[in-house]
Amino acid sequence: MAHLLGDFILQPDSWVADKESKKLKSVYLYIHVLIHTVLSLIFLWDIQLWWVAVLVGVSHFIIDAAKLSFQTIQNKKSWFFVDQVLHVLVIAGISFYYNEFNFNFLKDINILKIVGAALFLTTPASVIIRILLSSWTPAPETAGNIQTESLSDAGKYIGILERLLVFTFIMVGHWEGVGFMVAAKSVFRFSDLAQAKQRKLTEYVLIGTLLSFGMAVLTGIVIK
Repeated sequence: MAHLLGDFILQPDSWVADKESKKLKSVYLYIHVLIHTVLSLIFLWDIQLWWVAVLVGVSHFIIDAAKLSFQTIQNKKSWFFVDQVLHVLVIAGISFYYNEFNFNFLKDINILKIVGAALFLTTPASVIIRILLSSWTPAPETAGNIQTESLSDAGKYIGILERLLVFTFIMVGHWEGVGFMVAAKSVFRFSDLAQAKQRKLTEYVLIGTLLSFGMAVLTGIVIK
């Protein structure tokens, strides 16, 4: 809670911009670290654990200083996630030291089944669907003024997200969510294809969509 409040809610965009421009000379960097230290101490609510709050503050400064020093426009996104992972690892390490959590959940075979199924529905399922559709891949449309541009790998990630959502709906027993997903994709995807009047591409996308949803549904049924 201290990390979420300090890094996101209590850190205005103006502070972030100032830190990125002035780096270690930015006063907001030190205020930011102080806020994390104070919040950690407040949520611990035990003065004897002052060293934990200090450790969180010092580690937060080192990680943020490294990010500001090596971050560029090109790798800014990567550094954001590296920064967050390192902060969480510090907190997790302290929690693990105090036995606040353990890994007993890994002994639960049902958890491992769900994790394995979720992993299957990401890239492995994408590869299988791509191979199944390989003989029907339509040629790029060049005639007329039809807009065919799309984001890089957007279809792949849309498929992964939709399969994981469908799988989640099935695991929690809300099959109506699957119907919602189909309806939502129909509105956004197939309306564009209908306007473009590309029958082959429409059929190609429809087959891919049904394969994607079908794999997620069958995987959910098998795990259930």
